[in-house]
Amino acid sequence: MCCHETSRTFVHLSLDNQMASNREKLTVIDIFCGAGGFSEGFRQAGFKVLAGVDSDPQAISTYSLNFKHSEAICWDLFKPLSECDQAKPILNSTVDVIVGGPPCQGFSIAGKRNHEDPRNRLFEAYFDIIKKAKPRAVVVENVPTMMTMNKGAFIQELEARLTKLGYTVYKSVLWANEYGVPQKRKRLIIVALDPRRTTGEFSYPSPSPIQITCKDAIGDLPLLNNEPGSDEQSYKAKTNHPYQEMMREGSHTLYNHWAVIHTDKTEATIAMVPDGGNYKSLPKSMWKSRKVNIAWTRMRSDSPCFTIDAGHNHHFHYKANRVPTVRECARIQSFPDRFVFKGNKTSQFRQVGNAVPPLMAKALASAIKQALWNQ
Repeated sequence: MCCHETSRTFVHLSLDNQMASNREKLTVIDIFCGAGGFSEGFRQAGFKVLAGVDSDPQAISTYSLNFKHSEAICWDLFKPLSECDQAKPILNSTVDVIVGGPPCQGFSIAGKRNHEDPRNRLFEAYFDIIKKAKPRAVVVENVPTMMTMNKGAFIQELEARLTKLGYTVYKSVLWANEYGVPQKRKRLIIVALDPRRTTGEFSYPSPSPIQITCKDAIGDLPLLNNEPGSDEQSYKAKTNHPYQEMMREGSHTLYNHWAVIHTDKTEATIAMVPDGGNYKSLPKSMWKSRKVNIAWTRMRSDSPCFTIDAGHNHHFHYKANRVPTVRECARIQSFPDRFVFKGNKTSQFRQVGNAVPPLMAKALASAIKQALWNQ
């Protein structure tokens, strides 16, 4: 694909973010919302985000700041959400879609449900909310291994419950880098539609041929060599890729771009690893200097990034001798620059790493919208 075609595609994506439907907006509630990756994607697809619910107060602080017209509900879902005064009006309103990633740790190795595991309450809570709100569509997100782990117990029970509630269930594993996200991240995405209130037909979004590289994503951001950066600063360089232009849209300030300060020894070790390299680029005597196989891994500048996780101690910028900043991680997750992260530094990294990439969520939301409106 030529440069002009790539530019037109990104201009189209950018305009999509601003287009308002002439019809009344579809609504969505985000459970286990974290910072709001799912919510941001659905918002960009034209949905009205009614609320996000999470037990992490720092994540809810981020959510509240970025979704000023939505309810940001800090609630322990070990307790019924119906008991939360802030949530009652929302649960009693018309909700089109409920999205979330209920945990699955309560399934034993033998593939049977461990009824003594208290984490099962979170799984039950998600279905309690679905039963109460009766949405037209439900989305469940989790790691791909849930398809087979514990003999498929999680998937089997999830599908059985959704089917019993009258939903038609679809399941697939999506790669984020196939939807404009500069990251090789795959997630299990289950979509359930109520055929009585939709066409009953749904197709997962088609992959895009465009692959966004690490350099495409963060190449315009300050390298912060010998400087710490800050929570707020001005842009110092012009954009050189349509993805960067899309990320800057609506933002005049660069937030959350500060560097972790390493020891001289750590920085010297990082400097020995080339673009795209890992611990095998070091002298063999240093291979076991860290006890994880992802240690000393640099991003590859000319490829989509590896999965950004909730930690930040073993992955490094493709050029600078440091871990990526929160803003760089957010760019790689496809959060726009106007999206500001609150809380302490560890929490900010966790919020970004745990999020559903917004551009992947947007593609999914657009596909769901088409199914809901084609009635």
